[in-house]
Amino acid sequence: MTPSQNPDADPDPHRRDTPGPAPGGSVPPGETPPDESSMSGAGPRDTHNPTKGWAKGPLTLIGVLVALMAAFFIVYALVLLL
Repeated sequence: MTPSQNPDADPDPHRRDTPGPAPGGSVPPGETPPDESSMSGAGPRDTHNPTKGWAKGPLTLIGVLVALMAAFFIVYALVLLL
C-alpha cells in the first residue's frame, strides 16, 4: 500500500520510519531539502542589470505634461470667471 492509499492520514509517531524530528529534536539527514546557499551556482548568470529608477527624459516629459494641463485648467477657470 502506498502512502497516498493509506487510510490512516496521521502516521504513528513511535515508528522508526515516520518522517519528522528525531527523538532528540534534530532532523535526520535526508529529511529536509538542501539549504538555499548550497545551490548558488544553479540557474543562468545575470549579465544585464538595468538601472533602477526613472531616467531624466521620461520624468521631464511627465513634468511638462502636468504643467501644461495645470495651465490649461487655470486659463479655463479664468475664462469662465470673466
